[in-house]
Amino acid sequence: MSSEPPSLLPLCAYDIWSDGTAQPCDSFGITPSAGATYRWLHLDLSDAALRGWSAENLPPLARRTLLADKTRPRTDHGDGGLTVTLRGINLNENEEDADMVSLRIWLTGTLIVTVRRQRVYAVEELRDRIARNDAPHSTDHMLARLTEALVARVEQIAFDREDLADDMEDSVYEENRQPLTDLAPLRREIIKLRRHVSPLADTLQQLAQLDTDLIADDLRARMRDTASRCRWSLEELSEVHDRLEAMADHLDAVAAARLERNGYRLSIVAAIFLPLGFLTGLFGVNVAGMPGVTYDHAFAILCIGMVVIGVLSAAVMRWLRWF
Repeated sequence: MSSEPPSLLPLCAYDIWSDGTAQPCDSFGITPSAGATYRWLHLDLSDAALRGWSAENLPPLARRTLLADKTRPRTDHGDGGLTVTLRGINLNENEEDADMVSLRIWLTGTLIVTVRRQRVYAVEELRDRIARNDAPHSTDHMLARLTEALVARVEQIAFDREDLADDMEDSVYEENRQPLTDLAPLRREIIKLRRHVSPLADTLQQLAQLDTDLIADDLRARMRDTASRCRWSLEELSEVHDRLEAMADHLDAVAAARLERNGYRLSIVAAIFLPLGFLTGLFGVNVAGMPGVTYDHAFAILCIGMVVIGVLSAAVMRWLRWF
């Protein structure tokens, strides 16, 4: 006896009307209910039924994008719809912000499907607003709102990291606090963020300029603004990266100068004590004929002579400008 295929279990599913009201779906096809403007299905990539459902309901371009194992921000237009892959700040518990989460989107005039592997807080925020009947009135407006929410969190991260860099610079250049144990982790985080935000900014710019009827003309300026804000965030992260690199170079230079200075001082001390060490070694041999063995004040004379030699050695080095 063959078992039935697993049923699709969306994270959320809504039919949405043009006035922003929304109603949860009873079925999970791609056609909205009568009178609704469009349907939104938010799916989990780990859902065992997703691959079979996609094969039945979505064109090849959408399936490739939504089911891809690895993703990079990009957009494609074809098969009667638009595919968009975006990334958002990873705000999940015990996760690093820089390990950005992926959001895959398939969009037509009457359907928007979003798929995620990890929780995307920008989508969660949109879901709460839709549940309160504050939904975008079309699929392209929903896409615009999603991109704005994702970029807003990228902007906040850029602001926060810039503030951290300001505090570090105050510690390094004004308070001379060293070493900075949090410098290396922050540099690694900024490198990761730049790696993800750069293609995201490019994708948003391409999306705003895409020649398609699926995006209304009145939304293009809004999307260009979102792309510009993402590009600005990338520039802020790049600036923070350069400032952190300059701080690291400064700390390395300070450490090298300190090491050189300490080594120089030790060399001077060693040079002064070199003849004294020779004398103590010479007078420490246990052989007959050493001068002063039978003279009571010989040790005092030796000590005075060593002090004089040390002072003369230092004076000669100073005169020669060795220090």
